[in-house]
Amino acid sequence: MKRNLSIFSVLILFILSYQLKAEVKLPAIFGNNMVLQQQTNAAIWGTAKANKTVKITTSWNKKSYSTKADSDGNWKLIVKTPAAGGPFSITISDGKTLTLNNVLIGEVWVCSGQSNMQMTMNGYRNQPVLGSNEAIATSTNRSIRLITIKRDKSLEEQNDFSGEWLECNPGSVGDFSATAYFFGKMIQKALDVPVGLISSSWGGTRIEPWMSDAGFKNFDWVKLPDENTKSDFSQQTPTVLFNAMIAPMVGFAIKGALWYQGESNRSEPQHYEKLMPGLIENWRAEWGIGDFPFYYCQIAPFNYGGGLNSAFLREAQFNASTAISNTGMACLMDTGEEYVIHPADKKAAGDRLAYLALAKSYGMDKLEFSGPVLNEMIVDGSVVKLTFDNANYGLTTFGKELENFKVAGENKRFYKATAIITREGITLSSPMVTKPVAVRYAFDDWVVGELFNNAGLPASSFRTDDWEIK
Repeated sequence: MKRNLSIFSVLILFILSYQLKAEVKLPAIFGNNMVLQQQTNAAIWGTAKANKTVKITTSWNKKSYSTKADSDGNWKLIVKTPAAGGPFSITISDGKTLTLNNVLIGEVWVCSGQSNMQMTMNGYRNQPVLGSNEAIATSTNRSIRLITIKRDKSLEEQNDFSGEWLECNPGSVGDFSATAYFFGKMIQKALDVPVGLISSSWGGTRIEPWMSDAGFKNFDWVKLPDENTKSDFSQQTPTVLFNAMIAPMVGFAIKGALWYQGESNRSEPQHYEKLMPGLIENWRAEWGIGDFPFYYCQIAPFNYGGGLNSAFLREAQFNASTAISNTGMACLMDTGEEYVIHPADKKAAGDRLAYLALAKSYGMDKLEFSGPVLNEMIVDGSVVKLTFDNANYGLTTFGKELENFKVAGENKRFYKATAIITREGITLSSPMVTKPVAVRYAFDDWVVGELFNNAGLPASSFRTDDWEIK
C-alpha cells in the first residue's frame, strides 16, 4: 500500500512538473500595466512547452495569432497595434492561458545612461531633485507607465532581466528616473496619449558597457572581454550592461531612446565623439526597426578638480549630435552645480529632451528645441562678430552680463572678452588681442552658461579653433 502511494505521489509530481513546463512564460518586459508602441507591428515572445502551439488574442481587435514553439520552447509572434488607447488585455495560451491586463497602447521610450539618468525623483543622499515633492504628490496619471530594470551585468547576452511595469503614482514615481519621468510627463500632456518609460541605467558607468559586441567593429582601441575575463569583470567591462540590461528587450517595439551619460568618459573626448554615434547605430542595428529617434543630454558643467577640461567632452557630444540622422542633444549649460555632479534641476533635462522629441519626432515643427548654435565668425580688425542659428527671435542673457567669452590671437593665448548682444548676434573684443583669430564661449570645466535664445534654451559651450586638446 505504501509503495503504491509512493508511486502515486511521484506520478502527481511528474504531472504537476509537466504542467508547469507547459505553461507560457514571458520575459519581464511584457506584463500587466505595460505600454505597447502604437500603430506598429509589435513583437511578443516567450517560452512554452517544446513544439507546442501558442496563440495570442488581442482585445483591441479580437484578432488571434498563432505559432509553434521550437524544440527549445522558444516562440515569437508579431501583433498589429492600433492607435493610442486602452486599457486592453492580451491572452496568451499553449493550452493554459496567461492574461496580461491593463495594457495601454501609446508611445514607448527606452531611457538609459549613468547616474544622472538613474537618479530617481527621491534623489541621492544629500542630493535632492528640485521640486520633487510636489512632482511626486501630483504624479498620479493612468496614461503613464514605468518600468525600472534592475542593475545587472553579464559577459553573455541574456534573455531576461528583472523589472515590473507599474502605474504612475506617488508610490512608484519616487523611485523612478527623474529625467525620464519629466520627459514622459511632458510628452504625455502634449500628445494626450499613453506613454511607457523603460529606465535601464547604472551610475558611474562608461559608454562601452552599453554597446553590444557587434558595435565595436570600428573601434579597435576598445579591448573586448575574452576567455581571461570570465572571473574578473565589472560593470565597466565593454558589452556587459548591454548583455544584461538592454539585450533582453531588444525587439520590443519602441518609439525611441533617451541617453544621459558621458561624465565617466570625460578624459577621452576624441574617442567619445565616435563612440556616441557608434552606440546609436549599434542599438538601431540590434533593434532592426530603422533609425529610431535617439536624444541625449549633454553633461552639465562641474568642477572635476583636475584632469582634462570637460568642455572637450561637451564638444564631442555636440559634434556627435550632427554626425548621424534623427538625433539631438539637450544642452544643460545653465543647470550645473560646481561641487555636485548630479544637478538638482532634472526637470530642465527631461523637458529639453521632450522638446526635441515633440519637434523632431511628433511634428511640432514650430516648437523651439535647441539653444543658439554658432553659425559664423567674422573678424573686423580687433572686433569679432558672431551670428547664430536657432535664434529666430534673437539672443538673451535674462539680465546677466556676458562673462564667458574669450578671444585669442595667433599666440593661442585666450583673454576675457567684452561681449554685447546686437541685432545680428554678438560682438566682442579684448584690449589684449588686437588681431583675434579664435573665440571660445563657456569653454571651462565649471561655468554657468548665460547665453540663451528667446525660448530660454541655452547655447552649448563652443570654440572656433581646432587647437590641440590639452
